[in-house]
Amino acid sequence: MTLHAQPTAGQAKPWAFPAPERGTLPNGLTVLRSHRPGQQVIAVEINLTAPLDAEPDGLEGVATIMARGLSEGTDRHTAEEFAAELERCGATLDAYADHVGVRVSLEVPASRLDGALRLVADALRAPAFPEHEIERLVANRLDEIPHELANPARRAAMTLSATLFAASSRLSRPRQGTAESVRGIGAKDVRDFYAAHIRPAGATAVVVGDLTGIDLDAVLEATLGVWQGAPAASVRWAPAQVWEESRVVIVHRPDAVQTQVLIGRIGPDRHDPVWPAHRLGVYCLGGTITSRLDRVLREEKGYTYGIRASTHVLRSSARGDGISLLGIRGSVATEVTGPALADLWQVLRTLAAEGLTDEERDTAVQFLVGVAPLSFETASAVAGALADQVEEELPDDYQAKLYARLADTGTVEATAAVVRAFPPDGLVTVLVGDAKQIADPVRELGIGEVEVLTD
Repeated sequence: MTLHAQPTAGQAKPWAFPAPERGTLPNGLTVLRSHRPGQQVIAVEINLTAPLDAEPDGLEGVATIMARGLSEGTDRHTAEEFAAELERCGATLDAYADHVGVRVSLEVPASRLDGALRLVADALRAPAFPEHEIERLVANRLDEIPHELANPARRAAMTLSATLFAASSRLSRPRQGTAESVRGIGAKDVRDFYAAHIRPAGATAVVVGDLTGIDLDAVLEATLGVWQGAPAASVRWAPAQVWEESRVVIVHRPDAVQTQVLIGRIGPDRHDPVWPAHRLGVYCLGGTITSRLDRVLREEKGYTYGIRASTHVLRSSARGDGISLLGIRGSVATEVTGPALADLWQVLRTLAAEGLTDEERDTAVQFLVGVAPLSFETASAVAGALADQVEEELPDDYQAKLYARLADTGTVEATAAVVRAFPPDGLVTVLVGDAKQIADPVRELGIGEVEVLTD
């Protein structure tokens, strides 16, 4: 038997998050480009300034229907023709609406970039929004809602938002609308929302990939550059009224064998100077299978297959009024819901009293900084990160500087940030499970007033 020599690692090379080049087309569209040699599948992300706060009252979900309808026919192609042309380009196109705006995502081989961008330009410039296609999209969305309500994790997320935010806030309601609001959406509503908010001025296109041999300026001028329109009126989101007291909400699911757990509150956005310490501390608490929550609740106690702590930015701006949603989520067997929550709170209290260890901090830094080159290996990952920075009004070099700031963050700073994020008091807990079995054990914990909801 012939054994081949074990391969050895090559010389380590310095890595930095790619800095984009910034420019503007004559129609007002901002363009960020990043040449990534070898990335033959080019990723394009387009940010449209149409936040959910701009949706008319009672028509929540119209931004989602509009986003989905962009590819359902234009002034040049029917929906079927558009799909066929997109397939000929070997491209994928997606669009969705979120609190900060609408995002259009394209991936296409470099050799077909021109053709795919022409289709995207048509979709943005002159979408048809035909009556029958909008009716189909509305019907599809109405079919999705019962499945979301039946999913314990999704139901918990909806309940947490409805509990944390005042009913008047758009943040309190499902991003894609409720059955009642979606049912009232028609093609005219979609066209009106598009006409009021979708403009090249104020929008940003991020293009990432191997641009060798591509005259990107000419391609953009001939495609997205033909999209015209006066600047849309700016939309300012309303200040968020937030519930800040401890509370437990149980969504009753009779005979459920598991309890879905979601514990949350509001936290900082990425403009906050504490963000690097916050990210580091939250990772130490519940970012991976070796984090403190998982070590106790999964490895030592066997209560769960996994429990995670995370931060999701809801909306962010340089004005200082951005917020994020902090969450601890997982599921446990119904009969151990009380003990699992007791141990979870003990982890939080111990963290507040004793802090993180240097070993936990070092392990987190090693992972977060060390995995970055792999995290941004593809063009789509880089484009997504740059588009996120645009949405959150962050500087173009934010991501590049973040890793140096993470490496410089000490254990004390990370501890203070995570304790501030998840204090033992002041958390809203949502449990989706059998209230008859879990309500009394949860009340005995004293972690907040308990309210039971029935579907």
